Parts: sequence; C-alpha cells; structure tokens
Amino acid sequence: MLSDVTTPQDLDDRFRETLAALPAAPQRRDLADPVTDDAPLTGTQLLDLFDAQVASRQLDLAGRWLRSFGEGFYTIGSSGHEGNAAVAAALRPTDPALLHYRSGAFYCVRAAQVAAAAPTSAADTPTPAVDDPEPAAEAPEPASDAEPAGSATPSGGFAVYAQAARDVLRGMVASSEEPIAGGRHKVFGRADLAVVPTTSTIASHLPRAVGMGLAVERLRRLDTAGRRTGTGVRVGSGAGAAHVPWPPDAIVVASFGDASVNHASATAAFNTAGWYDHAGLRIPVLFVCEDNGLGISVRSPEGWVEATLRAKPGIRYFRADGADPVRTYTVAQEAAAWVRRYRRPAVLHLRTVRLMGHAGADAESAYRSPAELAEDLDRDPVVATARLLVDTGVATADELLARYDETGWQVRRLAEEVLGEPKLASAADVVSALAPRRPVRVARAVADAAARASGPGAAAREEAFGGKPPELVGPMTLAQSINAALADGLLDHPQMAVFGEDVAAKGGVYGVTKGLRDRFGAARVFDTLLDETSVLGLGLGAGLAGMLPVPEIQYLAYLHNAEDQLRGEAATMQFFSRGAFRNPMVVRVAGLAYQEGFGGHFHNDNSVAVLRDVPGLVVAVPARPDDAAPMLRTCLASAAVDGSVCVFLEPIALYHTRDLYADGDGEWLAGYPEPGSWVAGHVPIGRARVYRVGSADDLTIITFGNGVRMSLRAAAVLAEEGVGTRVVDLRWLAPLPVADIIRESSATGRVLVVDETRRSGGVGEGVIAALVDGGYVGAARRVAGVDSFVPLGPAARHVLVSPEAITDGARTLLAR
Repeated sequence: MLSDVTTPQDLDDRFRETLAALPAAPQRRDLADPVTDDAPLTGTQLLDLFDAQVASRQLDLAGRWLRSFGEGFYTIGSSGHEGNAAVAAALRPTDPALLHYRSGAFYCVRAAQVAAAAPTSAADTPTPAVDDPEPAAEAPEPASDAEPAGSATPSGGFAVYAQAARDVLRGMVASSEEPIAGGRHKVFGRADLAVVPTTSTIASHLPRAVGMGLAVERLRRLDTAGRRTGTGVRVGSGAGAAHVPWPPDAIVVASFGDASVNHASATAAFNTAGWYDHAGLRIPVLFVCEDNGLGISVRSPEGWVEATLRAKPGIRYFRADGADPVRTYTVAQEAAAWVRRYRRPAVLHLRTVRLMGHAGADAESAYRSPAELAEDLDRDPVVATARLLVDTGVATADELLARYDETGWQVRRLAEEVLGEPKLASAADVVSALAPRRPVRVARAVADAAARASGPGAAAREEAFGGKPPELVGPMTLAQSINAALADGLLDHPQMAVFGEDVAAKGGVYGVTKGLRDRFGAARVFDTLLDETSVLGLGLGAGLAGMLPVPEIQYLAYLHNAEDQLRGEAATMQFFSRGAFRNPMVVRVAGLAYQEGFGGHFHNDNSVAVLRDVPGLVVAVPARPDDAAPMLRTCLASAAVDGSVCVFLEPIALYHTRDLYADGDGEWLAGYPEPGSWVAGHVPIGRARVYRVGSADDLTIITFGNGVRMSLRAAAVLAEEGVGTRVVDLRWLAPLPVADIIRESSATGRVLVVDETRRSGGVGEGVIAALVDGGYVGAARRVAGVDSFVPLGPAARHVLVSPEAITDGARTLLAR
C-alpha cells in the first residue's frame, strides 16, 4: 500500500512482482531480429535500452541511500522518465545535448554510445548542399530510411554504463573528481559526450539551445563553402581560432519538463525558433518535453502541454509515450531525421510519469491521491520495457532480474567507492574554474591583432574602411570610436558576429553600428527579434558553438528582464564545466543616465548592481573615445583567449559628446590609434586611468562613465581655487581596479567617490569597501545618485549627480 510517496522499496517490490508474474514467451527470439515484425529495434537494442533504464533507476535508488546518512546532496531523480533512453538511442552521439535534470537514462545511453564505438566522423557524413533550401512546408516527407538510426551499443549489461554511473554518483556526493563540474553541482555533462551542462533553473537553457542551433547551421554553411574552396571547417584566426566542436549536420537536443512550457525563457526560445523559421533561417533544434504532468506539486492542466506545443508556429510536433520504448524510439528517429534533413525545429512531446516524488523528502500525499500514485506506478517505464522483453521472447524474467540485481550491486559498490573521494577543499578550489584570467595572453592577442592589421591584413582593412582607415579620419566621438573598433574586431575575428535589435539596417538607435552590415554582410551583422532573452540566448549558443558573439542590448533597462541569461547561464558555464565548455561573449549595452530630452528611466537606467553581483563577469565602462577602442579590443581578446563573458556598458549621454569645458573646445574627442600603437595603448582588464589636474596633491576623485567628464569639469573649478586633483576613471566596474584605487587615494589622503549610480547598491559602495579592506586611513566621502528611478525631463536633475554637487562635496571634504 502506497503512503506519502512512492518509495524505493515500492519500485523494487513492484518490479520483482511484475517479473515473477510474467509468463515465458512460447519461443525464444534471436537477439539480432526485430522485437516485432514492424519494430525498428532489435532484441539487442531493446536489451541495451533496458540496461540503461535500470542503470538510471539504480542510480536514483543509490542517491536516496546516500542521502539517508547525509552523504548524498542531490536527489532529484529520473525515475519514471527512463523512456528518454530511447530518445538518446535514436540520436547520434555527436548531437550536442542540453539535458533536463531527469534525463539520467539519456545520459547513460549517450555515454555507452561513445564508449562502445567511435562516432561517425564529419568527413564521412553526407552533407546536402542547401544554400537556399525550400521551405519545409513544401518539401516532401523524408523516407523512412532517409537518415541512419542512432548509434546502438552492443549488449554488455552494466559494464558499458559503469562510467556514466560513476559520473552521476560523483555528482551526487560532490566529489571533486566528478568529470564536468568537479563537485560544484550535480549536472549531466561531459565534453566528449557532447552533453552540455545546464543549471536547475527551468527552461533557462532553451534560449541557448536555439542559439546553438543557429550557430551550428551557420557554421555548417561556412564548412560547405570551405569544402568547395578547400579551406575546411576551421573558424577564426589568431588567439580566437577554434575548430567547430560538432559535425556540420549535427542537430541540437534540449530536454525539459512540462511545467517549463509556461516559463518566459521557454516562450522566448520557442518564439525565436519559430520566428527565424518563418523568416527562412534554419534552426536545427529538437526540443524534448518530458511531460510527467507536474511542476513540483502543481498539475499541468489536462491537454494544456500538448495544446501549447502544437500551437507553436514554425515548430513541428511529435508525440510518444515514454512507457512504450519501441514507439518512443520510432518517433524519436522520425523527429531527429526531420530536423537533420530540413534543419528546422521540432518538439518531441514525451509522456512520462514521476516516481519517488519531486526530490528529497517530498510528501506527495499532500497534493496527490493514492490512486494517482498507483496509476503512475503502473506506468513504470522500466517495468514496461521488461514486460516487452519477456513477452517477445528476447529474455526471460529470471535473466532480467539477474541483470537488474547485478546493476544494483555494481552501482552500490561504485557509490561506496566515490564516498571516499576528495571534496573541494578551499574557496580557491571552488572559484578556480569560474573565470580564468590570463592577462599576458590577452595582451599577446592584442599584439597579434595589431601585427595582422598592419601587415598581412592591411589591404583588407584598407578596403573595409573604404580606403580611409579611422586613424586618418581625425578626432572621433565615443560612438565613432566604438564603431571603428567593432569593424577592426570583425576584420580580425572571422568568427565574430554583431547582432541585436536595430543594429544592422538602421545601424543602431544611436548610429554606433552604422555601416557595419554593408561592410561585413548580413551573416555577420544582423537584426534580431525584439526580445532580450533571445538576443542573449543566441549569443550563449553561438559562443558555445565556436563563434565570438557581440550581442547588443539596446538599453540597460531592457537587460533586467533577461539578466538570468547572464547570471545563471553565461557566467556559470565555465564554473560548471571546469572550462570544458565556454561561451565567450561581449555584450554591448547602451546605458546610464544624463540623456537629455528622452525617455525617463527606461532610457536613462543607472542600475548596474545586478552586473557587479555576477561572479566572473567583466564589466567595462568606457568614458572617453580613446579608451573605448582599446577596452573593446581587450574584451574581444579576453573572450577569445579566456572564454570571458564581458559586458561593455556604453554611456549613452557621451556617445556624441564633443566638448569638455566649453562649447566648441573639442576636448572630449580623440583620434583613433593606428594598429602600430595598439600595443602601447593596450588597456588590461582591471586597470584604471588617472588624470592629474594642477598639483594633483590635494584630492583624489574616483569615478567612471559620465562622472569622469563631470569630475574633470569640477577639478578645473577647484584648480582655480588652488586645489590639485587626481581624477581616477575606474573604467572597469568588475573587477574593480583595487590596486589603482588604493594607490591614488593614499597619494592625497582625501577621497571623493563620485558614483552616478544609486547610493544603495551602487558602485561607490564597492569602492569604499575596497579602501577599507586595503587599509586606507585617510578621509573619504561619497557623492552618489539618489535611490530613485530616473524621472523624465528636468526632474532628473534632482536625483542625479551634478558637477556642482561634486565641487561642493570636494570642498566639504577639504574643509575637514
């Protein structure tokens, strides 16, 4: 009798009772024969699926055992979802997969496929030439043999799943020897399996999957063109060069739960895939919805998931019952073949059940009846596969029970082994994989770019700039300098792409990307749909696939509804994979305040706390034109060399500023450096810039962005009063230039922190903390924005920092 929840004992008892009651088949079937006359699975293949399902089930049971004495730290299991083993078997082991946290059997099959046989090489895989494919709606249905089946593993019992089991168990006990996250989280992932680790945030990986699909297809077309010209599949040059990680005809697979269809990230992903499909661009993604009818305790209304998935425009719908391994394999084959042939998105709606509750001590009786629990237990996919094996004469009940018990014993033995493995032992161990910083290599990459631009690439650069390179144009604004640096980046990084809302045809709302599409083509500079989650998701997937994406978020205020794509997805990739996977990216964001005559806080957002709170994220804020280009080059090099995720926050109000002290003085303009001076002008991450006004002995002003211009104006006023000032432009908000802060502050003993963001949660708090931690003993004061959204029109002056407020703050500090 079931009580609060289906227990491990319930599952074990039901499996044994079912096997004991099964009558033997009248005739033994040859393992090489199909299990039924019309089935695509042989007896060997079905037995393989059973072994994978049992391995996954026994891992769940081991997880509950480990938790019972405090050594298991993750108990969200896959019991009831083991039908996804058939999905894995229908795919190729070189199809990148982003797996739902209940995809344990899928992971076991994928590991066995890779271990048992070398995957089909890209060179041996026929790649149809589809430079301009016909819309799939008009294309014929693929023949049943249009695509080969997935790579099946030879039947070998538990042995072929032993490594997968060890991987999962190491994740459960947070072993530092776990192969992907190294004890930082229990995730399904391994680079050699093309399994990309995902977080537990529901649906947050789906926008990335769409981006991967877009990039895989783009790189496939580049490869097709490369084969025609003999240039091959290598993408990029110099420090950022990388081989495409997957075969040209790979498809991307992303699994998720039924409750996830309601999440904004899922909606964004489906919409983006359908939008691009409608526009004629190909996205070879197979979404797999593992539908157990529950989101923790909340039921999915009957028929809702199917109606939702069927209604997604541009996404083909397939359906299977995870308790029927033959049908699941057949439908998964059809879905994968369709996506692979037409390079279009599809969704496989896989009906499953959830056994043993959501996780841990989940008492399902609080929200489910005993009848419901019993009904799910009757649909146990492991039992269903065992029944089919016995009914068709592939194996006897005793043989299956022996395999089940042998796997259980082996999993328990492995669990006892991994218990003794080391854990992460220090904070340094934990953060070692977070965000590698190799400034010497980054500087070398900038030097190499300079050498290429002035040497072998000089002619191409001359042509790209229409015969007049930017260093010959004369003094530039901030916007013009960024535009030129983006062009130089596109020249030096063939895998780089610039995209976002309005960046291509219009050239950006402020003209920052003007002319780039005309120079580099629509494949490298393109407009996206108006959804920031999707823009960042495209960047995440593109970076993972070997590109160097430079997405634009049109305004800082628009980032906040998509910020988890940076926090939970982008910044965690190297952390959860120890660098085996990375998503290099430079996100350009127009932001900060002081934009007169426009928009209120939606277009004058001064909230950057969410960015500075993300571990490993690089946040750059160029104030001057002569800083913008070298800082952008550093970000691109860091992304290419270290896989960094950088946010390049561009002060809108300074885009077209020309003057500093008086109208017409042109003091805010600067010339663009020619390649020969890029090395000397290199700006490392985390290094400030210091301006000295007068004697520079009396006061240090620490600021950034718009504050730099205002502080220099204030310093000029103070100089007339005999006060010498050092104005320190932080330039980098993460990591802060702590050494520069302490050195320049100690030089005067008086520090005024000018923070144009908010007083609470602003940058100034971090600067003051750095001073305290660094042992600074002088006087300090802050001038910061009011804790308010930025209002429209003249009212903004009441809540933002002004040059007058800076001058008054300095005088107060000096009077102490």
